[in-house]
Amino acid sequence: MKKLVLIACISLISFAAAAQAKISFKTDTVDYGNIAKGSDGVRVFEFTNTGNAPLIITDVKSSCGCTVPKKPDGPVAPGASSSIEVKYDTNRVGPIRKTITVYSNADEPIKALKIKGEVLEEGKSVLEKTG
Repeated sequence: MKKLVLIACISLISFAAAAQAKISFKTDTVDYGNIAKGSDGVRVFEFTNTGNAPLIITDVKSSCGCTVPKKPDGPVAPGASSSIEVKYDTNRVGPIRKTITVYSNADEPIKALKIKGEVLEEGKSVLEKTG
């Protein structure tokens, strides 16, 4: 009986070790390009769980308060896709260079994503941009 319980425990541990979530992003950088002050600052990072276990995103943090990320609700099943929404405060004129850090149970538990671009002053076009 003890041997049977031991074999069952080893089998369960082996199976659990083999089951792994894996996060694959379409892109790890979103380029806003040149955008006008006050324009829509919402962008999306799309991803798929390419592993064989449910993917759980435990937290998503930004490198500053001007960028607000939103993680998906609940686990993402193997083979399923979801997204992380990022909202940048486009009332801040100047270059955008921010990092969004994703924490999950994936084989790569910490993943850095980037946003970049530039917010132009009202009334300025891309052609008038200096600098």
